[in-house]
Amino acid sequence: MYNLSYYKEEDHEEVKQFMIQNPFAMLIGVDADQKPVATQIPILIEERDGKLFLMGHVMRKSDHQLAFEKNSNALVIFTGPHTYVSASWYSNQQTASTWNYIAVHARGNLNFLGDNILLEILKRTTATFENNVHSPSLFENLPEDYVSKMAKGIIAFEIEVKEIANVFKLSQNRDAQSHENIINKLNDRGDADSIAIAKEMSKRKIKS
Repeated sequence: MYNLSYYKEEDHEEVKQFMIQNPFAMLIGVDADQKPVATQIPILIEERDGKLFLMGHVMRKSDHQLAFEKNSNALVIFTGPHTYVSASWYSNQQTASTWNYIAVHARGNLNFLGDNILLEILKRTTATFENNVHSPSLFENLPEDYVSKMAKGIIAFEIEVKEIANVFKLSQNRDAQSHENIINKLNDRGDADSIAIAKEMSKRKIKS
């Protein structure tokens, strides 16, 4: 990870909210032959007694289940908006252009869970992402035979986060004039990622 102090977000709640708002994360492990395995899946996040836990499910007998049965070490990467930043927007234009982005890396040991907890996680997952108590596709509205058949093919997991690192790379190393100009240029560009990065930069205005 890009490990510079001025790109770090020190507010734990800000980091947690970023993870919650960007739950389609990359789950990464290493199998018995030291081959990396990775997949993107929706992640549920909760805090218990000051500890952060990540929960989700993967296919049974997939490379992920087989890998984590042998090596429980897991890395989960949460990513958000990102955008190119041209050095032509700096006060000093004779320097390198860059890329602004936000990412959080969470590490811990993955444990597989029983079938009863799997059903609870599936219920919470659909409730969270349907975000509609009247949706016919909520877990509790699905036919029991369908749920039973589907549940046989997946397995739930939980990761207690032991280490968390983040990069909120938002031109904090630039002078106030450059920082303001980058925000304006990103807003002018108009795409969703550029506007989102500009908004995050505006929350961290650099004083002259």
